Amino acid sequence: MIDAQTESIHHMKHSRHIAAAGLLITSLASITPIPAAGDAPPPATANLSGLHDFDFLIGDWRVHHVRIKERLAGCNEWTECDGTCSMRPTMGGWGNVDDNVINVPGEVYRGVGLRAYDSKTGQWAIWWLDGRNPFADLAPPVKGHFHDGVGVFYGTDTLRGKPILARFIWSQITPNSAHWEQAFSPDGGETWETNWKMDFTRVN
Repeated sequence: MIDAQTESIHHMKHSRHIAAAGLLITSLASITPIPAAGDAPPPATANLSGLHDFDFLIGDWRVHHVRIKERLAGCNEWTECDGTCSMRPTMGGWGNVDDNVINVPGEVYRGVGLRAYDSKTGQWAIWWLDGRNPFADLAPPVKGHFHDGVGVFYGTDTLRGKPILARFIWSQITPNSAHWEQAFSPDGGETWETNWKMDFTRVN
């Protein structure tokens, strides 16, 4: 049988354990949770005016491609094919990626469009990875933004070993359709040749 003194000692120890546990709970409750990386607020000086410019492209699409047969060669012959595009946001909405299947007759291939938003400039950067040559160095991105529903993006590239300018234009955007086209300039932007057009139709 436990005597009165032993019971008193056990009671005191139990009381100290309860008090310590209460103090720990109170201390933990006072700590401000650390937000996850995706929940971190943008800097106060961030330019978020264009952060949602590409939200219209999220989802799955049928795409009709029209491409010039040979670029910057005085060619007037165009080819047509169909394909698909599936776009998803990344980095909590600060970027996105689309997976494309292009059904060129006899040469079906895939390509990936990668985009990232720069909150300092309010611009998007866009890279293209061609599945036919996945180990090639990525060309510098085209960069730009949307104004009045039209997105224009410029960058540098090379064609047949010569430097050129590249331009992407997004336009005619509705909830279920959009138009994209690419043009190259061999003379620093004095003249442009459109060489690739895509018309997007949303897949419900």
